[in-house]
Amino acid sequence: MATKIRLQRHGKKGKPFYYIVVADARAPRDGRFIERVGSYNPNTNPATIEINFDKTFEWVNNGAQPTDTCRAILSYKGVLYKKHLQGGVTKGALTQEQADAKFAEWTEQKQGKITGKKTGLTSAKEEARKAALAAEAKKKEDRAAAIAAKNAPVAEEEAPAEEAAATETEAESAE
Repeated sequence: MATKIRLQRHGKKGKPFYYIVVADARAPRDGRFIERVGSYNPNTNPATIEINFDKTFEWVNNGAQPTDTCRAILSYKGVLYKKHLQGGVTKGALTQEQADAKFAEWTEQKQGKITGKKTGLTSAKEEARKAALAAEAKKKEDRAAAIAAKNAPVAEEEAPAEEAAATETEAESAE
């Protein structure tokens, strides 16, 4: 029986949510499956991927073929890299300790990239929020100034007229 590791769509229209399942290649996309090994939510930023690493690794080692999208997801999580390292151990090119060390180093590096992206996104979001608040405050001040100017021109026109009359009386008295 040919098994595939593929996505099974759930969620509502426009908001997909996927389960990562192991299924017979002949079964329908959202139909019968053998085992659910994880989930994938592309609606979040960065996308949320939860995988039972050991079960997925076992299925990949037993010959289950991932679809293109699942291959990208499994590669992102390191399942395929671990399989690659295990192939080196089987052939004798690496020892198990070397393979484990390489995988641990790769995992730390990958985690650092993910953390960096998350902090970058949160800082960008915070800066956008601050910029929006500053723009809103400026707009509010401009609106208040416009309202004050609209309500105060009558008083301002009288003041220059009074000053002009005062300067005319002073000019007449000086002559």
